[in-house]
Amino acid sequence: MPLRSGKVPRDAVHHPLFARYYARISVAAETRMGMGRVRERLLDGLSGRVLEIGAGNGLNFAHYPGTVSEVVAIEPERRLRQLAVEAALRAEVPVDVVPGAAEALPVKSEGFDAAVVSLVLCSVRDVPRALGELRRVLRPGGEVRFFEHGRGGGRVMAFSQRALDRTVWPVLNGGCHLSREPVRALRDAGFELGPYRQVLMPEQGPTLPASYCVLGTAFRPLGG
Repeated sequence: MPLRSGKVPRDAVHHPLFARYYARISVAAETRMGMGRVRERLLDGLSGRVLEIGAGNGLNFAHYPGTVSEVVAIEPERRLRQLAVEAALRAEVPVDVVPGAAEALPVKSEGFDAAVVSLVLCSVRDVPRALGELRRVLRPGGEVRFFEHGRGGGRVMAFSQRALDRTVWPVLNGGCHLSREPVRALRDAGFELGPYRQVLMPEQGPTLPASYCVLGTAFRPLGG
Protein backbone atom coordinates (compact mmCIF):
# COMPACT_ATOMS: atom_id res chain seq x y z
CA MET A 1 0.00 0.00 0.00
CA PRO A 2 1.23 3.53 -0.66
CA LEU A 3 2.68 5.28 2.37
CA ARG A 4 2.92 9.05 2.60
CA SER A 5 6.47 10.35 3.01
CA GLY A 6 5.57 14.00 3.70
CA LYS A 7 2.76 16.42 4.37
CA VAL A 8 1.37 17.14 0.92
CA PRO A 9 -2.20 18.24 0.16
CA ARG A 10 -4.31 15.72 -1.73
CA ASP A 11 -4.50 18.20 -4.59
CA ALA A 12 -0.97 19.58 -4.55
CA VAL A 13 -1.49 20.83 -8.11
CA HIS A 14 -4.68 22.56 -9.25
CA HIS A 15 -4.90 23.54 -12.91
CA PRO A 16 -8.50 22.70 -13.90
CA LEU A 17 -8.58 24.63 -17.18
CA PHE A 18 -5.20 23.31 -18.32
CA ALA A 19 -6.20 19.79 -17.27
CA ARG A 20 -9.21 19.86 -19.59
CA TYR A 21 -7.15 21.29 -22.44
CA TYR A 22 -4.34 18.77 -21.93
CA ALA A 23 -6.76 15.86 -21.80
CA ARG A 24 -8.01 16.78 -25.27
CA ILE A 25 -4.74 17.57 -27.02
CA SER A 26 -2.86 14.61 -25.52
CA VAL A 27 -5.33 12.13 -26.98
CA ALA A 28 -5.02 13.76 -30.41
CA ALA A 29 -1.22 13.70 -30.11
CA GLU A 30 -1.20 9.90 -29.82
CA THR A 31 -1.54 9.57 -33.58
CA ARG A 32 -1.03 13.05 -35.02
CA MET A 33 2.31 13.64 -33.29
CA GLY A 34 3.39 10.03 -32.91
CA MET A 35 3.17 10.00 -29.10
CA GLY A 36 1.76 6.47 -29.11
CA ARG A 37 4.98 5.19 -30.73
CA VAL A 38 7.06 7.15 -28.23
CA ARG A 39 5.17 5.58 -25.32
CA GLU A 40 5.82 2.12 -26.75
CA ARG A 41 9.57 2.80 -26.87
CA LEU A 42 9.54 4.44 -23.45
CA LEU A 43 7.99 1.44 -21.68
CA ASP A 44 9.27 -1.49 -23.73
CA GLY A 45 10.95 -4.18 -21.64
CA LEU A 46 9.91 -2.93 -18.20
CA SER A 47 9.18 -5.52 -15.51
CA GLY A 48 8.33 -5.79 -11.82
CA ARG A 49 6.83 -2.96 -9.75
CA VAL A 50 6.79 0.38 -11.54
CA LEU A 51 6.15 3.87 -10.18
CA GLU A 52 4.84 6.41 -12.68
CA ILE A 53 5.16 10.03 -11.59
CA GLY A 54 2.78 12.59 -13.06
CA ALA A 55 0.62 10.04 -14.84
CA GLY A 56 -1.70 12.72 -16.28
CA ASN A 57 -4.77 11.16 -17.88
CA GLY A 58 -3.19 7.71 -17.96
CA LEU A 59 -2.24 7.39 -21.62
CA ASN A 60 0.86 5.34 -20.73
CA PHE A 61 -1.18 2.61 -19.06
CA ALA A 62 -2.19 0.86 -22.28
CA HIS A 63 1.47 0.50 -23.28
CA TYR A 64 2.89 -1.29 -20.21
CA PRO A 65 4.10 -4.80 -21.12
CA GLY A 66 2.69 -7.87 -19.40
CA THR A 67 6.00 -8.35 -17.53
CA VAL A 68 5.03 -5.45 -15.25
CA SER A 69 3.45 -6.83 -12.08
CA GLU A 70 2.03 -3.53 -10.77
CA VAL A 71 2.01 0.19 -11.59
CA VAL A 72 1.54 2.80 -8.88
CA ALA A 73 0.67 6.02 -10.70
CA ILE A 74 1.02 9.36 -8.93
CA GLU A 75 -1.04 12.27 -10.25
CA PRO A 76 -1.53 15.51 -8.27
CA GLU A 77 -4.16 17.20 -10.46
CA ARG A 78 -7.71 16.12 -9.59
CA ARG A 79 -9.29 16.19 -13.06
CA LEU A 80 -6.40 14.34 -14.68
CA ARG A 81 -6.36 11.85 -11.81
CA GLN A 82 -10.01 11.03 -12.42
CA LEU A 83 -9.25 10.33 -16.07
CA ALA A 84 -6.26 8.22 -15.06
CA VAL A 85 -8.47 6.08 -12.81
CA GLU A 86 -10.74 5.42 -15.78
CA ALA A 87 -7.73 4.50 -17.94
CA ALA A 88 -6.45 2.18 -15.19
CA LEU A 89 -9.67 0.17 -15.39
CA ARG A 90 -8.95 -0.52 -19.06
CA ALA A 91 -5.27 -1.41 -18.58
CA GLU A 92 -3.99 -4.96 -19.01
CA VAL A 93 -1.68 -4.66 -15.98
CA PRO A 94 -2.72 -3.71 -12.43
CA VAL A 95 -2.61 0.08 -11.99
CA ASP A 96 -3.23 1.93 -8.72
CA VAL A 97 -3.76 5.69 -9.20
CA VAL A 98 -3.07 7.80 -6.10
CA PRO A 99 -2.74 11.52 -5.29
CA GLY A 100 0.65 12.95 -4.42
CA ALA A 101 3.44 15.30 -5.43
CA ALA A 102 6.79 14.44 -7.03
CA GLU A 103 8.60 16.29 -4.24
CA ALA A 104 7.10 14.06 -1.51
CA LEU A 105 6.14 10.73 -3.04
CA PRO A 106 3.53 8.84 -0.97
CA VAL A 107 5.32 5.46 -1.21
CA LYS A 108 7.90 3.50 0.76
CA SER A 109 11.63 3.71 0.14
CA GLU A 110 13.27 1.22 -2.23
CA GLY A 111 9.90 -0.29 -3.11
CA PHE A 112 10.10 -0.18 -6.91
CA ASP A 113 12.08 -1.85 -9.66
CA ALA A 114 11.56 1.01 -12.12
CA ALA A 115 10.10 4.48 -12.42
CA VAL A 116 8.65 6.41 -15.33
CA VAL A 117 8.68 10.18 -15.85
CA SER A 118 7.01 11.39 -19.01
CA LEU A 119 6.66 15.15 -19.67
CA VAL A 120 6.80 15.73 -15.91
CA LEU A 121 10.13 17.34 -14.95
CA CYS A 122 9.21 20.45 -16.93
CA SER A 123 6.44 21.28 -14.47
CA VAL A 124 7.51 20.12 -11.00
CA ARG A 125 8.21 22.98 -8.61
CA ASP A 126 11.50 21.61 -7.23
CA VAL A 127 13.35 19.35 -9.67
CA PRO A 128 16.28 18.36 -7.37
CA ARG A 129 13.90 17.45 -4.55
CA ALA A 130 11.68 15.46 -6.92
CA LEU A 131 14.64 13.52 -8.27
CA GLY A 132 15.89 12.93 -4.75
CA GLU A 133 12.53 11.36 -3.98
CA LEU A 134 12.83 9.28 -7.14
CA ARG A 135 16.16 7.88 -5.93
CA ARG A 136 14.65 7.15 -2.52
CA VAL A 137 11.80 5.01 -3.82
CA LEU A 138 13.84 2.98 -6.33
CA ARG A 139 15.73 -0.09 -5.23
CA PRO A 140 19.51 0.09 -5.80
CA GLY A 141 20.06 -0.55 -9.49
CA GLY A 142 16.48 0.43 -10.25
CA GLU A 143 15.74 1.93 -13.65
CA VAL A 144 14.28 5.29 -14.67
CA ARG A 145 12.61 5.61 -18.06
CA PHE A 146 12.23 9.24 -19.10
CA PHE A 147 10.71 11.19 -21.96
CA GLU A 148 11.03 14.91 -21.32
CA HIS A 149 11.24 18.13 -23.26
CA GLY A 150 13.66 20.96 -22.56
CA ARG A 151 16.28 23.32 -23.86
CA GLY A 152 17.23 22.92 -27.50
CA GLY A 153 17.97 24.58 -30.80
CA GLY A 154 20.26 27.51 -31.46
CA ARG A 155 20.65 30.86 -29.72
CA VAL A 156 17.39 32.31 -31.01
CA MET A 157 15.35 29.30 -29.92
CA ALA A 158 17.07 29.14 -26.51
CA PHE A 159 16.36 32.86 -25.99
CA SER A 160 12.72 32.30 -26.97
CA GLN A 161 12.39 29.41 -24.52
CA ARG A 162 13.81 31.45 -21.64
CA ALA A 163 11.62 34.43 -22.50
CA LEU A 164 8.49 32.29 -22.56
CA ASP A 165 9.47 30.67 -19.25
CA ARG A 166 9.71 34.11 -17.62
CA THR A 167 6.34 35.24 -18.93
CA VAL A 168 3.26 33.44 -20.22
CA TRP A 169 4.23 29.81 -20.80
CA PRO A 170 4.06 28.43 -17.23
CA VAL A 171 0.82 30.33 -16.56
CA LEU A 172 -0.90 28.96 -19.65
CA ASN A 173 0.52 25.42 -19.49
CA GLY A 174 0.12 24.15 -15.96
CA GLY A 175 3.50 25.27 -14.64
CA CYS A 176 5.46 23.85 -17.58
CA HIS A 177 8.93 25.26 -18.37
CA LEU A 178 10.61 25.02 -21.76
CA SER A 179 14.28 25.57 -20.96
CA ARG A 180 14.98 22.96 -18.28
CA GLU A 181 17.66 20.34 -18.92
CA PRO A 182 16.38 16.91 -17.81
CA VAL A 183 19.51 14.91 -18.62
CA ARG A 184 21.72 17.28 -16.62
CA ALA A 185 19.19 17.25 -13.76
CA LEU A 186 19.24 13.44 -13.61
CA ARG A 187 23.02 13.39 -13.62
CA ASP A 188 23.23 16.08 -10.93
CA ALA A 189 20.81 14.04 -8.78
CA GLY A 190 23.23 11.12 -8.80
CA PHE A 191 21.65 8.88 -11.41
CA GLU A 192 23.79 6.93 -13.83
CA LEU A 193 22.77 7.76 -17.39
CA GLY A 194 22.06 4.91 -19.76
CA PRO A 195 21.28 5.25 -23.46
CA TYR A 196 19.30 8.33 -24.45
CA ARG A 197 18.59 10.19 -27.66
CA GLN A 198 17.15 13.47 -28.83
CA VAL A 199 13.64 13.42 -30.33
CA LEU A 200 11.76 16.19 -32.09
CA MET A 201 8.01 16.38 -31.51
CA PRO A 202 6.28 16.39 -33.85
CA GLU A 203 8.73 14.33 -35.86
CA GLN A 204 7.35 15.82 -39.06
CA GLY A 205 6.23 19.42 -39.01
CA PRO A 206 7.23 22.78 -37.56
CA THR A 207 9.89 22.98 -34.85
CA LEU A 208 8.39 24.72 -31.84
CA PRO A 209 9.85 25.83 -28.48
CA ALA A 210 8.39 22.65 -26.91
CA SER A 211 9.65 20.33 -29.68
CA TYR A 212 13.06 19.45 -28.23
CA CYS A 213 12.69 16.18 -26.32
CA VAL A 214 14.92 13.44 -24.96
CA LEU A 215 14.02 9.75 -24.56
CA GLY A 216 16.20 7.53 -22.46
CA THR A 217 17.15 5.48 -19.43
CA ALA A 218 18.91 6.16 -16.14
CA PHE A 219 19.67 4.05 -13.09
CA ARG A 220 19.97 4.43 -9.35
CA PRO A 221 23.56 3.37 -8.57
CA LEU A 222 23.93 0.01 -6.86
CA GLY A 223 25.95 1.64 -4.13
CA GLY A 224 23.37 4.21 -3.08
